[in-house]
Amino acid sequence: MRNRTLSKISTKLLRLRHDSSQSSQDRTAPADYGLDRGQVAEFVAGRLDAEAEAALAHQVARLLPFHWTWPNRIAEAMSQLMDHFGDQRELMAWLDRHPGLPRVVARLYVFMGLLDFYSAMPAVVTAMREYRERTPYPPGLKPYLVPATDDDTLASLAFKVEKLLSEEQTREAVELALATAAWLQQIAPRARELNPEVGDLDELMGQAQQDIRAAAADM
Repeated sequence: MRNRTLSKISTKLLRLRHDSSQSSQDRTAPADYGLDRGQVAEFVAGRLDAEAEAALAHQVARLLPFHWTWPNRIAEAMSQLMDHFGDQRELMAWLDRHPGLPRVVARLYVFMGLLDFYSAMPAVVTAMREYRERTPYPPGLKPYLVPATDDDTLASLAFKVEKLLSEEQTREAVELALATAAWLQQIAPRARELNPEVGDLDELMGQAQQDIRAAAADM
Protein backbone atom coordinates (compact mmCIF):
# COMPACT_ATOMS: atom_id res chain seq x y z
CA MET A 1 0.00 0.00 0.00
CA ARG A 2 3.02 2.28 0.04
CA ASN A 3 2.57 5.58 -1.84
CA ARG A 4 -1.17 5.01 -2.14
CA THR A 5 -3.78 7.19 -0.49
CA LEU A 6 -6.68 5.57 1.32
CA SER A 7 -8.99 6.73 -1.44
CA LYS A 8 -7.38 4.15 -3.76
CA ILE A 9 -8.19 1.09 -1.63
CA SER A 10 -10.58 -1.58 -2.92
CA THR A 11 -14.11 -0.45 -3.71
CA LYS A 12 -15.61 -2.98 -1.32
CA LEU A 13 -14.15 -0.96 1.55
CA LEU A 14 -15.55 2.34 0.30
CA ARG A 15 -19.09 2.30 1.48
CA LEU A 16 -21.25 4.41 3.68
CA ARG A 17 -21.38 2.49 6.92
CA HIS A 18 -23.88 -0.27 7.38
CA ASP A 19 -25.63 -0.23 10.73
CA SER A 20 -23.83 -2.15 13.45
CA SER A 21 -25.16 -3.18 16.84
CA GLN A 22 -25.52 0.52 17.61
CA SER A 23 -28.10 2.75 16.02
CA SER A 24 -27.52 5.76 13.80
CA GLN A 25 -31.22 6.38 13.38
CA ASP A 26 -31.40 9.13 16.01
CA ARG A 27 -28.91 11.36 14.21
CA THR A 28 -30.52 14.32 12.52
CA ALA A 29 -28.54 16.87 10.58
CA PRO A 30 -28.75 20.43 11.97
CA ALA A 31 -31.05 22.81 10.17
CA ASP A 32 -28.17 24.69 8.53
CA TYR A 33 -26.89 21.53 6.83
CA GLY A 34 -27.96 20.96 3.27
CA LEU A 35 -27.05 20.75 -0.37
CA ASP A 36 -27.41 23.59 -2.82
CA ARG A 37 -29.44 21.81 -5.51
CA GLY A 38 -28.51 24.48 -8.03
CA GLN A 39 -24.83 23.80 -7.40
CA VAL A 40 -25.44 20.06 -7.70
CA ALA A 41 -27.12 20.55 -11.09
CA GLU A 42 -24.34 22.85 -12.31
CA PHE A 43 -21.66 20.43 -11.10
CA VAL A 44 -23.26 17.44 -12.81
CA ALA A 45 -23.50 19.52 -15.99
CA GLY A 46 -19.80 20.42 -15.73
CA ARG A 47 -20.43 24.14 -15.29
CA LEU A 48 -19.40 24.69 -11.67
CA ASP A 49 -16.27 26.74 -11.05
CA ALA A 50 -13.52 25.56 -8.68
CA GLU A 51 -14.57 27.73 -5.74
CA ALA A 52 -18.20 26.62 -5.89
CA GLU A 53 -17.14 22.98 -6.33
CA ALA A 54 -15.06 23.22 -3.15
CA ALA A 55 -18.07 24.62 -1.32
CA LEU A 56 -20.21 21.75 -2.60
CA ALA A 57 -17.63 19.20 -1.43
CA HIS A 58 -17.73 20.78 2.02
CA GLN A 59 -21.53 20.48 2.11
CA VAL A 60 -21.34 16.81 1.13
CA ALA A 61 -18.67 16.09 3.74
CA ARG A 62 -20.81 17.61 6.50
CA LEU A 63 -23.83 15.56 5.46
CA LEU A 64 -22.27 12.10 5.19
CA PRO A 65 -22.46 11.23 8.91
CA PHE A 66 -26.24 11.68 8.71
CA HIS A 67 -26.79 9.38 5.72
CA TRP A 68 -29.28 7.27 7.66
CA THR A 69 -31.65 10.20 8.14
CA TRP A 70 -31.36 12.42 5.07
CA PRO A 71 -34.69 14.05 4.23
CA ASN A 72 -35.99 13.37 0.71
CA ARG A 73 -34.68 16.61 -0.80
CA ILE A 74 -31.12 15.86 0.34
CA ALA A 75 -31.37 12.17 -0.58
CA GLU A 76 -32.48 13.14 -4.08
CA ALA A 77 -29.59 15.59 -4.52
CA MET A 78 -27.12 13.03 -3.20
CA SER A 79 -28.57 10.43 -5.54
CA GLN A 80 -27.96 12.83 -8.42
CA LEU A 81 -24.33 13.16 -7.34
CA MET A 82 -23.95 9.41 -6.91
CA ASP A 83 -25.36 8.82 -10.39
CA HIS A 84 -22.81 11.30 -11.70
CA PHE A 85 -19.87 9.62 -9.94
CA GLY A 86 -21.04 6.08 -10.57
CA ASP A 87 -20.08 4.62 -7.20
CA GLN A 88 -18.95 5.53 -3.71
CA ARG A 89 -15.29 5.03 -4.56
CA GLU A 90 -15.46 7.90 -7.05
CA LEU A 91 -17.42 10.05 -4.60
CA MET A 92 -14.72 9.54 -1.96
CA ALA A 93 -11.98 10.19 -4.53
CA TRP A 94 -13.68 13.48 -5.42
CA LEU A 95 -13.91 14.52 -1.76
CA ASP A 96 -10.26 13.53 -1.33
CA ARG A 97 -9.26 16.07 -3.99
CA HIS A 98 -10.54 18.91 -1.77
CA PRO A 99 -8.30 19.82 1.20
CA GLY A 100 -9.76 20.37 4.63
CA LEU A 101 -12.92 18.71 5.89
CA PRO A 102 -13.81 16.89 2.64
CA ARG A 103 -10.44 15.12 2.46
CA VAL A 104 -10.49 14.23 6.16
CA VAL A 105 -14.02 12.85 5.92
CA ALA A 106 -13.19 10.83 2.81
CA ARG A 107 -10.18 9.21 4.42
CA LEU A 108 -12.01 8.54 7.67
CA TYR A 109 -14.84 6.82 5.79
CA VAL A 110 -12.39 4.61 3.95
CA PHE A 111 -10.79 3.79 7.31
CA MET A 112 -14.20 2.98 8.79
CA GLY A 113 -14.75 0.60 5.92
CA LEU A 114 -11.48 -1.12 6.78
CA LEU A 115 -12.57 -1.50 10.40
CA ASP A 116 -15.83 -3.06 9.29
CA PHE A 117 -13.92 -5.40 6.98
CA TYR A 118 -11.55 -6.66 9.68
CA SER A 119 -14.06 -6.57 12.53
CA ALA A 120 -15.36 -10.12 12.09
CA MET A 121 -12.03 -11.71 11.06
CA PRO A 122 -11.41 -14.31 13.81
CA ALA A 123 -7.62 -14.00 13.77
CA VAL A 124 -7.85 -10.23 14.27
CA VAL A 125 -10.39 -10.59 17.08
CA THR A 126 -8.22 -13.20 18.83
CA ALA A 127 -5.11 -11.04 18.51
CA MET A 128 -6.98 -8.04 19.93
CA ARG A 129 -8.30 -10.14 22.80
CA GLU A 130 -4.83 -11.47 23.63
CA TYR A 131 -3.42 -7.94 23.57
CA ARG A 132 -6.12 -6.74 25.97
CA GLU A 133 -5.32 -9.54 28.40
CA ARG A 134 -1.98 -7.78 28.89
CA THR A 135 -3.09 -4.19 28.28
CA PRO A 136 -6.87 -3.81 28.79
CA TYR A 137 -7.02 -0.41 27.11
CA PRO A 138 -4.65 0.47 24.27
CA PRO A 139 -3.40 4.08 24.28
CA GLY A 140 -6.11 6.56 23.37
CA LEU A 141 -8.94 4.01 23.34
CA LYS A 142 -10.05 3.76 26.98
CA PRO A 143 -13.01 6.16 26.51
CA TYR A 144 -14.28 4.16 23.53
CA LEU A 145 -13.79 0.46 24.31
CA VAL A 146 -16.03 -1.75 26.42
CA PRO A 147 -14.31 -4.49 28.48
CA ALA A 148 -15.26 -7.36 26.15
CA THR A 149 -13.50 -7.90 22.83
CA ASP A 150 -15.56 -9.55 20.10
CA ASP A 151 -16.41 -9.34 16.42
CA ASP A 152 -18.21 -6.03 17.00
CA THR A 153 -15.25 -4.25 18.60
CA LEU A 154 -13.80 -2.65 15.47
CA ALA A 155 -17.23 -1.94 13.97
CA SER A 156 -18.12 -0.19 17.23
CA LEU A 157 -15.01 1.98 16.99
CA ALA A 158 -15.95 2.86 13.41
CA PHE A 159 -19.43 3.81 14.62
CA LYS A 160 -17.86 6.13 17.21
CA VAL A 161 -15.63 7.79 14.61
CA GLU A 162 -18.73 8.52 12.54
CA LYS A 163 -20.63 9.74 15.61
CA LEU A 164 -17.83 12.19 16.44
CA LEU A 165 -17.99 13.50 12.88
CA SER A 166 -21.74 13.99 13.23
CA GLU A 167 -21.08 16.05 16.37
CA GLU A 168 -18.50 18.16 14.50
CA GLN A 169 -15.72 16.80 16.74
CA THR A 170 -13.49 16.22 13.75
CA ARG A 171 -10.19 16.37 15.63
CA GLU A 172 -11.47 13.81 18.13
CA ALA A 173 -12.61 11.57 15.25
CA VAL A 174 -9.12 11.81 13.74
CA GLU A 175 -7.44 10.98 17.06
CA LEU A 176 -9.72 7.98 17.58
CA ALA A 177 -8.95 6.70 14.09
CA LEU A 178 -5.20 7.15 14.62
CA ALA A 179 -5.29 5.35 17.98
CA THR A 180 -7.27 2.48 16.47
CA ALA A 181 -4.86 2.18 13.54
CA ALA A 182 -1.89 2.14 15.94
CA TRP A 183 -3.49 -0.67 17.94
CA LEU A 184 -4.17 -2.74 14.84
CA GLN A 185 -0.62 -2.18 13.67
CA GLN A 186 0.61 -3.69 16.94
CA ILE A 187 -1.61 -6.78 16.82
CA ALA A 188 -1.14 -7.38 13.09
CA PRO A 189 1.87 -9.75 13.36
CA ARG A 190 0.01 -12.00 15.80
CA ALA A 191 -3.14 -11.93 13.68
CA ARG A 192 -1.11 -12.90 10.60
CA GLU A 193 0.53 -15.70 12.60
CA LEU A 194 -2.94 -17.04 13.38
CA ASN A 195 -4.11 -16.64 9.80
CA PRO A 196 -1.81 -15.62 6.93
CA GLU A 197 -4.86 -14.33 5.05
CA VAL A 198 -4.79 -11.29 7.33
CA GLY A 199 -2.08 -10.11 4.97
CA ASP A 200 -0.37 -6.72 5.27
CA LEU A 201 -2.63 -5.31 8.01
CA ASP A 202 0.31 -3.62 9.75
CA GLU A 203 1.44 -1.87 6.55
CA LEU A 204 -2.13 -0.91 5.73
CA MET A 205 -2.62 0.64 9.17
CA GLY A 206 0.65 2.53 8.88
CA GLN A 207 -0.51 3.95 5.56
CA ALA A 208 -3.87 4.81 7.13
CA GLN A 209 -2.19 6.80 9.88
CA GLN A 210 -0.01 8.64 7.38
CA ASP A 211 -2.94 9.52 5.12
CA ILE A 212 -5.26 10.64 7.90
CA ARG A 213 -2.57 12.76 9.56
CA ALA A 214 -1.73 14.41 6.25
CA ALA A 215 -5.39 15.26 5.61
CA ALA A 216 -5.90 16.60 9.14
CA ALA A 217 -2.83 18.84 8.85
CA ASP A 218 -4.64 20.83 6.14
CA MET A 219 -7.67 21.63 8.30
